Amino acid sequence: MKKEEVHWADWHRILFGNAPEQFLLEVLLRTAIIYLVLLVVLRVMGKRMGGQLTIAELAVMLTLGAIIAVPMQAPDKGLLQGILVLVCALAFQRGINYLGVRNTKIEHFTQGTESLLVRDGVIRAEALADLKISPEQLFAVLRAKNIYNLGEVQSVYLEACGLFSVYKFSEPRAGLSLLPPGDEGPCDEFAIIRELQVCHECGNQAVAEISSISTCNNCGASNWVPAVTVKQS
Repeated sequence: MKKEEVHWADWHRILFGNAPEQFLLEVLLRTAIIYLVLLVVLRVMGKRMGGQLTIAELAVMLTLGAIIAVPMQAPDKGLLQGILVLVCALAFQRGINYLGVRNTKIEHFTQGTESLLVRDGVIRAEALADLKISPEQLFAVLRAKNIYNLGEVQSVYLEACGLFSVYKFSEPRAGLSLLPPGDEGPCDEFAIIRELQVCHECGNQAVAEISSISTCNNCGASNWVPAVTVKQS
């Protein structure tokens, strides 16, 4: 469009574009057809497309959004082109899944792998740094699962699909309190063990008597706090 064709008071162009008003009815028809085809394609792609998406599935989903926009709105584009591209996206997604089932390396490349974030009540600092996850974000995930003591956690995995899998010890253990600063809510359930110091950043236990300048051999921090454990009834 040339700049001399642009007028601020041209409400017909602003509301309807350069297409005639009748094209709005065609847009409605185009949208209904593409929507129904998209539902069929998503149904064939499987239940995963409606749940937590992997990287490959998210890429396909974003592609679908770009595919359906043009045939629904562009008067000079036919629906068959959009439907053909949808079918191609379906074939591509199903082909990736088939190859992933047959070959583990392909599955790891397209879907990713799980990452171990916590082991035996101690945060793996290098894993969090590689994934750009802060300890506060991890603590929020654990608190959402009613875990307020890192010592209770045997392991935490960040799955390839982005979900956190948390496994607890069968018996309570001493560890780092996960309560936010100033929150004394569930604190009544815990007893403070002042003779056992843990790193405030990762929950690593001090192996010997520490001083104010002692650094954690797991994360390098020098902030130590007393461990907590569940009170015995």
